[in-house]
Amino acid sequence: MSEKMLVTQALDERDLLVKKISDKIGKASFVDSIKHNEEKVFDGRIEKDEFAKNAHSAYQQIEDLIIRYQKIDSAIVASNAATVIKTSYGEYTVAGAISLRSRLRNSDIYDSSLDFEYNLQEKMEEELNNCLTQIELKNRQLQSTAESMRMSILGKDTKVKDDKPLEVVDTYVKENTTELVDPLNIKEKISLLKEKRDTILSELDTQIKVSNATTFIEI
Repeated sequence: MSEKMLVTQALDERDLLVKKISDKIGKASFVDSIKHNEEKVFDGRIEKDEFAKNAHSAYQQIEDLIIRYQKIDSAIVASNAATVIKTSYGEYTVAGAISLRSRLRNSDIYDSSLDFEYNLQEKMEEELNNCLTQIELKNRQLQSTAESMRMSILGKDTKVKDDKPLEVVDTYVKENTTELVDPLNIKEKISLLKEKRDTILSELDTQIKVSNATTFIEI
């Protein structure tokens, strides 16, 4: 006879089964030793027949719990593969949503190298900051050079009737000024990447919880 339960209930029971199975395996005893002239086993200090009965019982209980765990786990996996949730950035199966969330958070089997969106954002920010620093330095050096050129032209007298010699300096500054080459409008791209990441993680968390709390499975 099949049993029906919500995915949230199945997840809770699955977690509980992990603990139960581990505890029973840890506490169980399947072999012992006994002397020919004694009736009780050495470690357990109980009669041989009772020890055998306990060993069979413990093994059967563990086996039943493992079967129960596998049935629940398989039903959850099947449900996650079939149930679809919606986000601002498209539809995902629950399985796909969980995988995406894990990848974006570097959890489970995923490491930081697979968090492509964050790595892209970080690369863009780093490159932009380095480039802006470089531009500022070069332009500051240019202004310093230009000021030296002006002083050389003007000498100590900062007032001259003819400004034409200074036009050379202005032209030099204009031609040698360093500026940012930004075909992507990178600040906007960075902002959009951050916004998308925050939004989709929040939506995935919410939609997965809602789905788990409203979807039934049968085992």
